[in-house]
Amino acid sequence: MPHWARSASCPTGTLPTAVYELTVSGDYYFDDFLAQGGASNDSELISFVTKSITKGLIPLQLKTTDISCSAFTADTAEGDRVFGRNYDFSSTNTAIVYTNPGKGRHASYSTVDLHFLSLDPDKDVEGLGHKLLTLAAPYAPLDGINDAGVACGIFMSYQGDGKGTSTDIDTDKPDLTSTTLLRLILDYADSVEDAVALVEQYDLHDSTNCVFHYMVADSTGRSAILEWVGSDADHDSDGSQRRLNVLWNDTDSLSDSADWQVVTNFIKTPDYYTSPDQMHGLDRYEHLADRLRETNGIVADEDAAMALLAEVGRRTWNNDDSNSLTVHSAVYNLTDKTVRWATSTTARMGIHSATACKSKFSKRTKTGAAPVWRAQLLFSFAFFFFYFITAPRFALVT
Repeated sequence: MPHWARSASCPTGTLPTAVYELTVSGDYYFDDFLAQGGASNDSELISFVTKSITKGLIPLQLKTTDISCSAFTADTAEGDRVFGRNYDFSSTNTAIVYTNPGKGRHASYSTVDLHFLSLDPDKDVEGLGHKLLTLAAPYAPLDGINDAGVACGIFMSYQGDGKGTSTDIDTDKPDLTSTTLLRLILDYADSVEDAVALVEQYDLHDSTNCVFHYMVADSTGRSAILEWVGSDADHDSDGSQRRLNVLWNDTDSLSDSADWQVVTNFIKTPDYYTSPDQMHGLDRYEHLADRLRETNGIVADEDAAMALLAEVGRRTWNNDDSNSLTVHSAVYNLTDKTVRWATSTTARMGIHSATACKSKFSKRTKTGAAPVWRAQLLFSFAFFFFYFITAPRFALVT
């Protein structure tokens, strides 16, 4: 069984948070989750995950908070389509998660902020209880790519009163929360058009006091930004009245060309704002757009795409909020179906094939050295019991 390939380690001092690698082998009950109608809030999602995955043995909480991110699509000089993304937040621990659920669903790589699973960012993931909490990781992706070359990401959009009025659509459609919408795309979408068609079948329910929009792209050069909006920024305080608007790369009024598309943290739907001052992350957006406009949407290679992300990384950019750290940067090659993943805007961490499979759950040290621990024998025996007695269709490969 092939493992994830690894490139240069991060220099000492450039990795302020820990990075874990997690392989989820087999089913994680997402089909069952959709069959029951999904979830209309975090409590319903927690109830399902606790019942289906941890079997009630480990209590689970989901946390969300403000995040400020940037992303773009472009072509390399060799013609590969890439999707670059910065995830900006305060200090946290991260997991690179590989899933291969079978049953005709796509294998994928995704990035999960372990803070969302209520794991303390100031502590290592140690002990059986903490590790079992990571079994919920497939339900909390922030960005990712599947083996069809479809990539997606989630971004704060700061809408409504206090800029945090959650989207909360209530029709007769089944329901999805923010991160389970990304899981739907990663598991089932063969293309951007397919992703949009899937999303249109569900009502979206953002987590409390958070509101998001999404970007999805594929290897054909097609991309789209998915936004749930009211009439305009001054009349968008009722999340139940929002409706999905899709901005395709060839109809996005803020993009000069279908060759590239950019998203940060403001709504791109035309005529939504009355003033540029309302547009969160406009400075980062304009920098990325200007750079891509200069090159007709072409970056030399994946290194150049990563360097462009570094230009708007929060270590070097003027920060106007608490998200003073670019936790990770990812360049997804939608043609080759690979991801180059970096822990900060200064050093590459690895290139991982989206069709590969790894077999260990390991952690890099905060200096970027080789993994410093493997799952202990006690955990192996405990999880062996958990797997065969309580969760026969779910395995964590250690």
